Amino acid sequence: MQDSSAPHLPDRRICDQARLSRDARFDGLFFTAVTSTRIYCRPVCPAPSPKPENIRYYATAAAAEAAGFRPCLRCRPELSPGNDAWQRGDHVIARTLKLMEQGALEDDSLEQVAQRVGIGARQLRRLFVERLGAPPISVHTTRRLLFAKQLLTETTMPVTDVAMASGFRSLRRFNAAFQQANRVPPRELRRHPSKSTGDALTLRLGYRPPYDFEAILAFLRTRSLPGVEHVDEHSYARVFGPADAPGWLRLSPWPGAEHALQLQLHCPQPVQLLGVVAKLRRMFDLDADPQSIGDVLHASKVLKPMHRRRPGLRLPGGWDGFEIAVRAILGQQVSVAAARTLAIRIVQRYGTAVNAPVVPGLERLFPGPEILADADLRDVGLTSARAATVRGVAQALLDGRIDFRSEQPLDEFVARWVELAGIGEWTAHYMAMRALSHPDAFPAADLILRRAAAGDGAELSTKALTSLAETWRPWRAYAVMHLWRSASDAAAARAKIKVSKP
Repeated sequence: MQDSSAPHLPDRRICDQARLSRDARFDGLFFTAVTSTRIYCRPVCPAPSPKPENIRYYATAAAAEAAGFRPCLRCRPELSPGNDAWQRGDHVIARTLKLMEQGALEDDSLEQVAQRVGIGARQLRRLFVERLGAPPISVHTTRRLLFAKQLLTETTMPVTDVAMASGFRSLRRFNAAFQQANRVPPRELRRHPSKSTGDALTLRLGYRPPYDFEAILAFLRTRSLPGVEHVDEHSYARVFGPADAPGWLRLSPWPGAEHALQLQLHCPQPVQLLGVVAKLRRMFDLDADPQSIGDVLHASKVLKPMHRRRPGLRLPGGWDGFEIAVRAILGQQVSVAAARTLAIRIVQRYGTAVNAPVVPGLERLFPGPEILADADLRDVGLTSARAATVRGVAQALLDGRIDFRSEQPLDEFVARWVELAGIGEWTAHYMAMRALSHPDAFPAADLILRRAAAGDGAELSTKALTSLAETWRPWRAYAVMHLWRSASDAAAARAKIKVSKP
């Protein structure tokens, strides 16, 4: 019987089929709980199938734990990707989950968090129970405990550091919460921890297939900033602050056939760990549900052939909001290569050198708004207008007139940014797409988009493209990626033909 406390599940027959076939496309979209063992599993769990009458399905790990089930030690629910249906868009639950990712419930009460999303605490609690099967504090706690379980299993971090890294400020509270959820104390999982590489942690970041990691790397590689990041055909690496205690990371495919990326991470401050991992999951779009996106894009005559060619295309995010804002301004009405050249000059001229670089080639941090607010960027080749726009954005961020709060609705974000001089809707939507990873951001004025969407016909107007894209909601940002990639592939094909001609 399907549990009535979590009605927002795939159909029971779909859950049964996905569980029996161990279909990785449903990993994280639901969890299977077994009443005879009081354990809950991922759909991909390799354990023998339990009797049908002993199975309960839950929409979230928090719902399963709230019902008294503990996570499986074999399939490890902490490795499953998140459910994008809850984490994206502008609805209240998505905005609240984004706040929780930023640690809102660690510093604020539920009443304060509810106020930030515009409803009462009682209503917010009711929505979470109805949709996710557990109240906000339970969802928040389960997320932290599952991350702690991964750290305990895969690393040699001291238990005290694991508690701090997973958001617990008290070791006693961490031990009690972990014991209650897992029926074992934390140290019981430290008997055979995986070995770390030097002072770096190695963690698995799971995703639902198909996933085109090569396409994300290609997108980031053409925009990479030497000294700050390094992107090759197989990995992404970056240094991050603070400058006096820098960290570094490298993301690459997990060895073998597992649907996961391998994260090598050196993070001097344990309290930063959960935030870094959450940022990388967003930046590399690891929680997306390709089936939901594909169902919408396949309905479009324009996008269907593009999606068929690249069903695993994802939305590349950015590491830092201000960095993306500067890049967007530099990219106004110029090529990607020209914008990258200007960004490199800014890093070389104004970037902060880190103390004792730990990875060769990664030695600078992108300059923050406090540095560029007073910088004369004309000395690196910016026009007076572009330089003024960058300074204006930097000052507006420092003044609090604009921000990159991930919980704000798309329309609100765009409206606030276009009030600034030099910022139009194209720039605001591009920033929402890259800095907020908003799935419905759509820079409709983009020339390449208007040409690619027209196919062999005349170039579409911004108004015509906006109208056409209404049927692509709520995944218009993914349509952008397909159109851009299609245009790039077509240009590469033309260049190849031109070179091959005698």
